[in-house]
Amino acid sequence: MSFETTRPNAMAEPAVLTVSALNKAVSQTLERTFPLIWVSGEVSNFTRAASGHWYFTLKDDSAQVRAVMFKGRSQHVGFMPREGDRVEVRTLVTLYAPRGDYQLNVEAMRRAGVGNLYEAFLRLKETLEKEGLFATARKRPLPAFVRTIGIVSSLQAAALRDILTTLHRRAPHVYIIVYPTPVQGEGAADKIAAAIHVASERAECDVLLVCRGGGSIEDLWSFNDEKVARSIAACAMPVISGVGHETDFTIADFTADLRAPTPTAAAELATMPWADLMGNVQSYARDLARAFKQYVAEKAQTVDWLSRRLISPDAYIRQERLKLGALQTRLNHAVQTLQKQQRHQLTYLQTRLTGKIVNTQSPRLQLANSARRLNHVISAQLIQKQYAINTIETRLALLSPKHVLARGYAMIMTDKGKIVRSPGELKPHSIVTVHLAKGSANIGIDSIQPLLENDE
Repeated sequence: MSFETTRPNAMAEPAVLTVSALNKAVSQTLERTFPLIWVSGEVSNFTRAASGHWYFTLKDDSAQVRAVMFKGRSQHVGFMPREGDRVEVRTLVTLYAPRGDYQLNVEAMRRAGVGNLYEAFLRLKETLEKEGLFATARKRPLPAFVRTIGIVSSLQAAALRDILTTLHRRAPHVYIIVYPTPVQGEGAADKIAAAIHVASERAECDVLLVCRGGGSIEDLWSFNDEKVARSIAACAMPVISGVGHETDFTIADFTADLRAPTPTAAAELATMPWADLMGNVQSYARDLARAFKQYVAEKAQTVDWLSRRLISPDAYIRQERLKLGALQTRLNHAVQTLQKQQRHQLTYLQTRLTGKIVNTQSPRLQLANSARRLNHVISAQLIQKQYAINTIETRLALLSPKHVLARGYAMIMTDKGKIVRSPGELKPHSIVTVHLAKGSANIGIDSIQPLLENDE
């Protein structure tokens, strides 16, 4: 860096700067120290010069700084700042050398909070994109012939009037159903989602337009809501999104089946002009008439070909009788030949069988004698086994508890089913079951008498 001095020959002393050199050096230092940064504040003393440049002060509660935004930059801002607006500016910190004023050279401006909104927009866009709501595969084509169009928009919106005008001009035959809803403000997103849901449930239209005119990102923010996006994705009919201007993009645009740059463009995309439609109908009619004539000609040719092959019924019957006679002769010959073959085969088998037959009379006599002896042995063993069984049954009857009970005895069992054999197994005031020869009875124990030595 070179400085202009008033004493060029004073080598030993520090250089003396001019004011211009000092301001230039300070400006360069500021620009190197502070690259492009975002600064937020409140607009004050805003002036728009005839040249198109903007001059204003950016301030907060405890400080302020002058700022300038030249015409080449300001014309790209989507709004006109006003006194008291909170904004965020992308700026270069510099020094205005003629006055020595430190100032901000603004290159971009947005409303305060837009940065946060844009971050929220990007987060939601990433989430829904991962879920597949923006996938091309799920986008539905528009119907070729639209009879009814639904419109989700505000009744007071200029965009709705533009849509209706466009539809009346392009397609006066199309029915229009408006599902009114606020398109900005508190609770607008819920109402937009509800209107889309109502249109989907009623299924009255072939295609649904979700539209709104241009505005700031805050004005369009209702169309960046997750509920609106999911309602569009779940809609029963194809959805065209026409929100804002051509440069505006919302979550609704990505979710819709088709995005239109403006509401008017959405109406144009949804319909075919009446003249084009009638031209298509006439073309289809000509194609249909030509196809029908060709079909009739082909059928007439087929009739001619069949008529040439047609013969009289008498001739046909004679031909069929000849065929029948030939078939009958072939059948008789085949049957006779088969019968001869079967007779020869039967004679051969009978001859072989005669040589193989064995005399079975002696074995049969032996088998009959063995059967008689076997029956005699079995009868004797059955008599012995029956006698043994009867003997065992008699012994079992003598040992049966029922036989003992029949002589006047009783069997005592506790409530757990255990047979009582001594008084020690009983407890006072307990219930026992006494089994007799015919039935049983439950008896309470009052007291227990031990067995005396004299009783043994």
